[in-house]
Amino acid sequence: MSLKSFAAKIYAKWTRREINRWAHDPIDTQQQVFKYLITKAKNTAFGKDHDFKNIQSPTAFAKQVPIRDYEQLKAYVDRVVEGEKDVLWPGQPLYFAKTSGTTSGAKFIPLTKDSMPTHIRAARNAILCYIAETGNSAFVDGKMIFLQGSPEMGETNGIKTGRLSGIVAHYVPSYLQKNRLPSWQVNCIEDWETKVNAIVNETIGQDMTVISGIPSWVQTYFEKLVKKSGKPVGELFKNLELFIYGGLNYEPYRPKFEKLIGRKVNSIELYPASEGFFAFQDQQDDQGMLLQLNSGMFYEFIKSEEFFEDNPKVYSLNEVELNQNYVLIISTNAGLWRYNIGDTIKFTSLKPYKIIVSGRIKHFISAFGEHVIGSEVENAMKTACQQHQSRINEFTVAPQVNPDKGLPYHEWWIEFDKQPKNLEEFAETIDQSLVEQNSYYKDLRTGKMLRSIVIRSLTPDSFNKYMKSIGKLGGQNKIPRLSDNRKIADQLSKFLKS
Repeated sequence: MSLKSFAAKIYAKWTRREINRWAHDPIDTQQQVFKYLITKAKNTAFGKDHDFKNIQSPTAFAKQVPIRDYEQLKAYVDRVVEGEKDVLWPGQPLYFAKTSGTTSGAKFIPLTKDSMPTHIRAARNAILCYIAETGNSAFVDGKMIFLQGSPEMGETNGIKTGRLSGIVAHYVPSYLQKNRLPSWQVNCIEDWETKVNAIVNETIGQDMTVISGIPSWVQTYFEKLVKKSGKPVGELFKNLELFIYGGLNYEPYRPKFEKLIGRKVNSIELYPASEGFFAFQDQQDDQGMLLQLNSGMFYEFIKSEEFFEDNPKVYSLNEVELNQNYVLIISTNAGLWRYNIGDTIKFTSLKPYKIIVSGRIKHFISAFGEHVIGSEVENAMKTACQQHQSRINEFTVAPQVNPDKGLPYHEWWIEFDKQPKNLEEFAETIDQSLVEQNSYYKDLRTGKMLRSIVIRSLTPDSFNKYMKSIGKLGGQNKIPRLSDNRKIADQLSKFLKS
């Protein structure tokens, strides 16, 4: 055992104990975070506009501060972007994480000297919890890769600006720099296809032990490795132990990954975003992710089915229930106040508080009142693939409201890696799974308002070609699992199998 590996075990045990302290005292931990946020920001422009100096409780906070999304907070963010100080948080941000918005164009999410360390600490702690649980630490001596955006940054009125994954690349600790791949030069390549090919060439002969990234893009990397070498990834990287991922549910990809690797590999799910690092999987036998309660973020929750009401009830942490879909509302030490990030989550445990990401409040199908969400279609796909010995590369779902004949339906656009022997039976399994999961969908099916789903089988590499056509191939970009319109579906029709 190397010194680094031995030290990692000791540090992991200490970190796990520290995490347990706040995880087992969640309500007081969140109350302390709330007091810190309000006190620190009371003299900012936002704090003065919302009378922070007289706010003593979360109840008063909710009365003074409305819930906002990016577009509604944009007037304040624009002042920060223009260089004004003390607007949303004391001083100026260290960085802007620039993301592509849907209605507001580019989004500039502030990262402050208070918030930035929480991103780094949560990612580190996820790995340390794995070491503490399993006792495995030898992988720290091998090579590690994260498929990410370019670390090169621009400037916006003197504030460094880039993709979150590229910003985080600047914070890799010195003791891991020698282990890190790809090289800085390769990481800075903007064209995704060129970049992946360069990463393959740079890593194919290395002792890779940890690989991290969004599942869909790591899959592309694995496919290129297998094609170039003629060997499974697990044979190329004999000591590959850990796959770390976020951004997409891994389960639809797991069978394909295990085929490409040639064996099972442990995995850790993360829940990072530009707005904050919210949770990570801290136990291998539990898919729930530990909600980060001591990371400078105060949480509130709204039931998904109540979210679009005029005055929806807001739930505090001690009021939430298991297996209920909630819209996540955050207030952070980056100056995002009662901010709706657009994600929906479910609690899988209340002691400690653990969650899964169930979808996006804007990514659902409710063309007929069914309100089908991301986790439901992913569960249905997983069930069908298991029952019919099938594998997929990617899929998305859209409504067909005006078919040429017959009842409307949900249209599933699927790029198969291994197509089922009977596509109709595969579709029936998916449809039945949705009926079992979603009572509204069941009522529409039994009431003959909808027909069974229709599958559109796509040619190989269809989703990559689509993403390339809209300038979003690779990096942190991902295909929405489902949508309430046919914008994506209509573009995919050119890739239909004959």
